[in-house]
Amino acid sequence: MQVSGKRVGIVGLGRIGSQVARRLAAFGCPVAYHSRSPKPSSPYRFVPTVRALAADSDVLVLSCALTEETRRVVGREVMEALGKDGVLVNVGRGGLVDEPELVRCLREGVIGGAGLDVFDKEPDVPAELLAMDNVVLSNHRAVFTPESFRGVLDVVAGNLE
Repeated sequence: MQVSGKRVGIVGLGRIGSQVARRLAAFGCPVAYHSRSPKPSSPYRFVPTVRALAADSDVLVLSCALTEETRRVVGREVMEALGKDGVLVNVGRGGLVDEPELVRCLREGVIGGAGLDVFDKEPDVPAELLAMDNVVLSNHRAVFTPESFRGVLDVVAGNLE
């Protein structure tokens, strides 16, 4: 699948979600988002529910925090709204997705695919996902770059000061 021009919905337009949105917009992707509330300074379209965002997206990216309100925010209803050609990408937290339901939806063709670098019971990955051709799995390692380590050290030093 080519990413250019795909409609992308982002759940959680914080620091990471905003950077993902900016990069995807550069590829000509119309970007919409769902957060607790609209962000007036955002150039992207706010959608009031995750289900409505999924229904209007080719790709749904999860980049929000895991809270009681967001736990399993993506279940079967959201995946059905995303559709048989839709792709779910989770770079937030594993608990945002109902994993057993994700496995069923992928197996049944309810959604087209998934890209996951977080899992509900890390480091354990559901065995069914390992065997699927429509799933890309990665370990959550974005922080393991020299620039990211420098950023973390700057934050720690600032907190200590």
